[in-house]
Amino acid sequence: MRKPDPWRLAMAAGLLVLAPMCAEYVTGYDDSTGDPLVLAASLLIFSPLYGAPALLIRETSRRLGLGWPAILALATAAGVLQAGVIDQSMFSEGYRDIPYWEEMVRPTYVEPLGLAAYTALSFVAGHAIWSFGVPIALTEALSPRLSRTPWLRTPGLVTAAVLYLAAAALVLRDHLRTEHYHASAAQTGGSLAAVALLVLFAFVPAVRRRRRPSVPAPPAEPSAGAPPRPVLVAAGGLVAGLVFNFLPSTWAGVAAGLAVIALCAAGAGRLARTRRWSGRHAAALAAGALSARAVVGFFAVPLGEVPPVAKYAHNVAFLAGAVLLGVLAARRRDTVTLRHRDPATP
Repeated sequence: MRKPDPWRLAMAAGLLVLAPMCAEYVTGYDDSTGDPLVLAASLLIFSPLYGAPALLIRETSRRLGLGWPAILALATAAGVLQAGVIDQSMFSEGYRDIPYWEEMVRPTYVEPLGLAAYTALSFVAGHAIWSFGVPIALTEALSPRLSRTPWLRTPGLVTAAVLYLAAAALVLRDHLRTEHYHASAAQTGGSLAAVALLVLFAFVPAVRRRRRPSVPAPPAEPSAGAPPRPVLVAAGGLVAGLVFNFLPSTWAGVAAGLAVIALCAAGAGRLARTRRWSGRHAAALAAGALSARAVVGFFAVPLGEVPPVAKYAHNVAFLAGAVLLGVLAARRRDTVTLRHRDPATP
């Protein structure tokens, strides 16, 4: 039996830790803000809850030869599952006694669905982009040689799935025991249906290839022109992330948020089809988005009593970490043009 590659395991472990940091820690909204011991201990729950699905999304996509559209579709499915079924925050009218919750929910509340459009968009997009997409992109960029290959074997995948299911069950049980607002059967069923549709959409390219194995699809021709320098791509990710995170909780804010997502998807897709788009650009885009989330943390009011020194030390540390991680990922000289290595990349 071939021995596991230690570097591949290190990459998987890195994603297992980075995902919960991007999902829960970077904005410093909780009462654990600025407490290193509590933050470290919380990884026992948050790594299986966020890191394990990030690994499963990444491994499934790379094993099937899928590109970023599929990764983001699976990430969105995981976001719907998290917010709609596991912690059910998407359907809550008063979550964890957060004082400003009603201000977020009421302006765009849709009575027949029992949810607010603003929080639904914020939670699902937030998970898809920051909990899963950003950490996957940054971790892969740290080792371009392994960025398109599987990191885990079957035992590792099974372990990740078991850890995720255990953490999800624990969070759901705690929610049902401690929270007043619970998702109805119809809301849960609707969330699961949305998850299924997103998963099917993600797997369409793989299904098409299996149906026509004797007729390989020709590789997409890169378009003319060159993408901006990585630092400019990072700046674009920073601006887009800041705009999205500071939108008001109104219908105008929802419309603007959808417009930001659509424009970013179209712009990134177009640039990624140019000849010189590489892993450095993808890492820069992810680092810019992560830095935006860290900047938002300076304006967040943590739950509970958090000393100002601890809060701002936390914010500075995570902003510096986001920038440093982006610089390290974007400076990897062995990153080659993605179009030549991953025809499925948009």
